[in-house]
Amino acid sequence: MSHTETRQVLDVVEAFFEVGRTKDTAKLHSLQLNDPRFSSFSDVPPLDMKNFDTTLMLEELRFVSISDYNYKLIEPKVSIFGDAAIVAFGLQQTGMLVDNKNYTGEHISIDGRGTFVLVNIDGHWKIVHIHLSRS
Repeated sequence: MSHTETRQVLDVVEAFFEVGRTKDTAKLHSLQLNDPRFSSFSDVPPLDMKNFDTTLMLEELRFVSISDYNYKLIEPKVSIFGDAAIVAFGLQQTGMLVDNKNYTGEHISIDGRGTFVLVNIDGHWKIVHIHLSRS
């Protein structure tokens, strides 16, 4: 496992969370593998396993509804097995949850953890599974 490969994998995970800052939700589509094998879990209802389309919709909604978003990956561990990689990390997220209907906001601070599984397709790392939960 080269340092370059490790950095490339970590760059994809960081780019995922950077969407929360930039609000460039189109980036989510290019970072994740649009394939029936894609899956995600989180501790936000509904708690079922989600496919690519549902995950993308919920991610877009989440990232655009949090202003002043910030995140920190804590002690990310990258393990690469050929064309597959696993990234496990602690996660701190902060921001302002925006309610556009009532023009109110609530400060949020979430400590959590995550595991991303990525595959290398034609030289590009793509997220194929996401699991996020609160600590």
